[in-house]
Amino acid sequence: MNEIVIRPIKQKDNPQIAKVIREVLVEFGVPKIGTAYADTSLDRMFETYTQDKSCYFVLEENSKIIGGAGVRPLDNFEGNVCELQKMYFSPQARGRGFGSLMMDKCLKNAKAFGFEKCYLETMPYMKDAQKLYAKVGFQPLDKPMGDTGHYACNVWMLKEI
Repeated sequence: MNEIVIRPIKQKDNPQIAKVIREVLVEFGVPKIGTAYADTSLDRMFETYTQDKSCYFVLEENSKIIGGAGVRPLDNFEGNVCELQKMYFSPQARGRGFGSLMMDKCLKNAKAFGFEKCYLETMPYMKDAQKLYAKVGFQPLDKPMGDTGHYACNVWMLKEI
């Protein structure tokens, strides 16, 4: 029987979640520059998401990390907006409803932190992710908000929380 656990990230998870995220980005042909692939935070996710008004959850199956998602204040933006960040799942995690569960957990935490809106960036060919975002109320934007450094991502969405 598979044991599925969604839990806050621990420091020992850093190498595993960084590997999952990089593998997914490579699988989808995402540019390595101007995207999450180049983020210095990828190798120190625990430290990044234990800061104020931030959280990150890992999805674990049989003690192996197969995905994750988090929220943080939107970089370089004045206002009460967070960003849904680094939501990636290994192939074995997809199509099983974990994206909805993780997003719900992140958005509930964002609301508890006092955020009013949640922003995200993605790639145009990540259609399944966009369908999921739209299903929970994210609306497309014409231009980016803040400055995340992810200039290669050209799909922007926002949701009231």
